[in-house]
Amino acid sequence: MKKTFVADLAVGNDITDFFLMKQAAVKTGSNHKQFIDMILADETGDVNAKKWDATPEEIAEIGRLDGSAVLKVRASVNEWQSRKQLKVTRFREAVPEDGVDYSSLIKTAPEEGEKMYADIYAESEKIRDDDLRKVAQAVLERNREQLLYYPAASKNHHAEMGGLLWHMKRMLLMGERACEVYTNLDPDWVVTGVIIHDIEKIREIDSNKWGISPGYSFKGTMLGHITQGVIMIDRLAEEFGIDEEKAVMLEHMILTHHYEPEFGSPKRPMFPEAELLHYLDIFDARFYDMEDALLSTKPGDFSEKVWTLENRKVYKPTFSKHSNR
Repeated sequence: MKKTFVADLAVGNDITDFFLMKQAAVKTGSNHKQFIDMILADETGDVNAKKWDATPEEIAEIGRLDGSAVLKVRASVNEWQSRKQLKVTRFREAVPEDGVDYSSLIKTAPEEGEKMYADIYAESEKIRDDDLRKVAQAVLERNREQLLYYPAASKNHHAEMGGLLWHMKRMLLMGERACEVYTNLDPDWVVTGVIIHDIEKIREIDSNKWGISPGYSFKGTMLGHITQGVIMIDRLAEEFGIDEEKAVMLEHMILTHHYEPEFGSPKRPMFPEAELLHYLDIFDARFYDMEDALLSTKPGDFSEKVWTLENRKVYKPTFSKHSNR
């Protein structure tokens, strides 16, 4: 049974427990000695870990393990640049006799993939425009298998099993409410935009069946999901005989949802539903990161600095309803 969760790590403590090894790399320090730099994780989050002065045997051990390996780790909990870090003294790969519950090491979305997929597909059935409905449902149907487990990122927001569907579902829920307030918005375009905007992350990043990503694919590195998404829409438009105006507007939604050139969008939104798509995307990402930071924060305290929130700390009040995991 797991005793020490990432969210509960306390600086100054020594721990011995099982963690999922999401990433590992052998590096050389300023003292010219090799060390192992790891990202260890469980269902509550992940933490950086260092094995200093790594032996040849330890380096060989890490080299043969993949991104779903489970390690038994002995370490002390330190702090580096306002973030917790493990100083590893010993590690080994877990064996069946350890009886590790793998599910306790996998960070997952709060809802089952099948349920989220069904909810999102039900929203696509409400799309009145035949062309938009064909595109939205083709995207969902042709990517169903991967969507059930794919994360929305290699790290940062929604980097968890089923994270892409969870991101999509919450954006749809917020988009539905926005359309009730701003009645000039067309729900067909909002729903379609949400479904298509990040779908090419499935081909941008690599992931195993547990939603654990070691990084980006070749195409993802060379093109990115925005460019890949525009190519996808171009092909679907030709397949379904969609007119140029609609096709270009769909491509524009994908192209502009990051808003700024430095984040991959060469254009800013030029119609209301595209503008909303950007804010739905950033809204859900920011609130996910805040919620995630507060999971490992005690009431009356501040979280660690969150890189995606411009290195802000997030405060958890003593009366917070999220005071317990």
